[in-house]
Amino acid sequence: MAYDLAIVGAGIVGLAHALAAARLRKRVVVIDRDAQANGASVRNFGFVTVTGQEAGDCWQMARRSRDIWREIAEPAGIAILQRGLVLAARLPESEAVIEAFLATQMGEGCERLTAAQAQAFVPCLRDGAARLALYSPHEVRVESRQAVPRVARYLADHYGVDFRWSTSVAAVEAPRLVMADGGLIEAETVVVCPGDEYTALFPERIAAYAVTRCKLQMMRVVPAAPVALRTAVMSDLGLGRYLGYAALPEAQALTVRLEAEMAAKRAHGIHLIVTQSADGSLVVGDSHHYAATPDPFGSSAVDDLILDECDAVLDLPGRIVSERWIGSYASAPGRWRFTDAPSDAVRIVIVTAGCGASTAFAIGEETIANLYGRAA
Repeated sequence: MAYDLAIVGAGIVGLAHALAAARLRKRVVVIDRDAQANGASVRNFGFVTVTGQEAGDCWQMARRSRDIWREIAEPAGIAILQRGLVLAARLPESEAVIEAFLATQMGEGCERLTAAQAQAFVPCLRDGAARLALYSPHEVRVESRQAVPRVARYLADHYGVDFRWSTSVAAVEAPRLVMADGGLIEAETVVVCPGDEYTALFPERIAAYAVTRCKLQMMRVVPAAPVALRTAVMSDLGLGRYLGYAALPEAQALTVRLEAEMAAKRAHGIHLIVTQSADGSLVVGDSHHYAATPDPFGSSAVDDLILDECDAVLDLPGRIVSERWIGSYASAPGRWRFTDAPSDAVRIVIVTAGCGASTAFAIGEETIANLYGRAA
């Protein structure tokens, strides 16, 4: 069978391109070397983040992608577990950053909260953990481990997208893809979404973007007593990392204080995100370490720094860590994504920051519009 589009990579970026093409009634095949999605897409928070994304196309694409998550969640059988974000700020320098952010276009719909108001969303917010808080209604949170496979199943069942699992592509020679076993797939156009596996296909083109890898440490925390988080939770460290805040001039004083008082956390790229799963457990992270080939080992010292920040914000007496894992995603200096065109019929699409789940659906629409000559 010949296809209109072949997609290499079944992470969320690849699936997003499949959805955009399928909505145009294209015949689509998705090819992945693994038996199921196993990379960054299923190892993250499932936190579709709008507020705090870098100003410009990143923020705009996050808004559009969030809308698409909302559109497909019910028909795909994906539960939206949380909505919104509370960023609890305990440092006085954070106040100026929050006020400056609220004055931007990106602050529309967001609010400044008192600590008491924040506790209405996050009842386990520790007393004294917030001088004030930033509330955003824009986010949605899904369970990545369930949501990504369900997107794939939805594409197969609803749109007839074909999936070739446990299949490696040796070469892309549009309109043909050569499989590692010598088989061929015919496709008019090809989109390669390799995530952080950037040496298999078009390595020389990807190398031009100075791509490396980012390693993350994450945990599942089980409170001793039930807690209910209406929103995801972040802290001052997020204001110093997410460029929607950190790029504001008002963030300079906060950065200085974070470097002075939270130097170890900053050195390990730690900022706090806490989301809640349907069973009441909490997904807590994360750290960021960069290398061409990061080691596969988790550091207990880094986990302790993450948990220290969590405990500074949330009152979870008797909490235990039930699960620990390592995430990895592609990273590149000075950019959060790129699309490369080896030919008129082929695109390479890589998100080079930790916002793939937050932006992929809009990127997919952009790429497919470009390939098929439609306005984005």
